[in-house]
Amino acid sequence: MYYLERYSAPAAQLRRVLARKVAVSCRFHGDDPTGFSAMLDDVVARCVSSGLVDDRRFAEARAASLRRKGQSSRAVAARLAAKGVTRDLAEQASSNSAEDEMAAARIAARRKRLGPWSRGDRAANRQKDLAALARAGFAMTIARAIIDSAGDEEEASS
Repeated sequence: MYYLERYSAPAAQLRRVLARKVAVSCRFHGDDPTGFSAMLDDVVARCVSSGLVDDRRFAEARAASLRRKGQSSRAVAARLAAKGVTRDLAEQASSNSAEDEMAAARIAARRKRLGPWSRGDRAANRQKDLAALARAGFAMTIARAIIDSAGDEEEASS
């Protein structure tokens, strides 16, 4: 329960953390950790039924946080899947409008100093900047729009 007080987590992540704690304790006491599998399932089920663990709430909050940091929809879905959120729930939480994707790309470019925010020669670094945004999971049309923009209008609208 201390873990849930400190961190928001989906059910799969809670199960992994509890299994790791049980394995450490069993190693110390010389017990077999496989015998505790049913107990772990029961604890996780009780946490879900009591509302302490809510995968949907976790996915929405984590997706919003990652979007504010400039993560693409693809990157958000991948990060949620890595935490154990189901694919459908991850896609639902990470799906956003084109404006949201453009805003996230703008944030990512500003944080990485790409395009209008770069300090070097923009023309010389254009392909590298486009590649950086593409690797971050943004569509090429969005990456081109951000890299080729003036930058001043984005600063004023932010």
